Amino acid sequence: MSRNPAERVRGPVIRAPGYAPTMADKTSSTMTIDMPGPVIMGVIADFAAYPQWASGVRAAEVVASGADGRAELVRFTLDAGVIKDSYVLRYQWQGDEQVHWDLAEKGSMITQMTGAYLLDAAGAGTKVTYELSVGLAMPMIGMLKRRAEKTIIDTALKGLRSRAEKVGEQGGDA
Repeated sequence: MSRNPAERVRGPVIRAPGYAPTMADKTSSTMTIDMPGPVIMGVIADFAAYPQWASGVRAAEVVASGADGRAELVRFTLDAGVIKDSYVLRYQWQGDEQVHWDLAEKGSMITQMTGAYLLDAAGAGTKVTYELSVGLAMPMIGMLKRRAEKTIIDTALKGLRSRAEKVGEQGGDA
């Protein structure tokens, strides 16, 4: 190898460990809720009620609905401490078993987002898995990003459980 730095072949760029420059990583958590899947999916699909149970969500407005009547595009207004933003998510529904979303319109802080709720029957209840990956306009160390996503997911699952149990006790209408 040449001692002249101008003649050296450059190798791949190595990023500092722990930084999250892309959304390749996702965070997920699972909780069993003692309610049937359709009740839980009904709560997930009731966007107008999100401010009542989804921490940080100040408003959720359905912008467009699909042929099946379920929301296809939803504008969220978020106030979660240091992150205040408005953005639009695109939803893809698979019956009462799954819903996936991605970012259709960026916000000023939230620049990337994908996620899903995956529901599986578990005895008399339902196993709910929430997957989430968020990209922000500001750089964030990967470990802190995953910890923030985990907090969001765990808080959302607890809120979903509480709301689903309340709706279930009232007869199943979200």
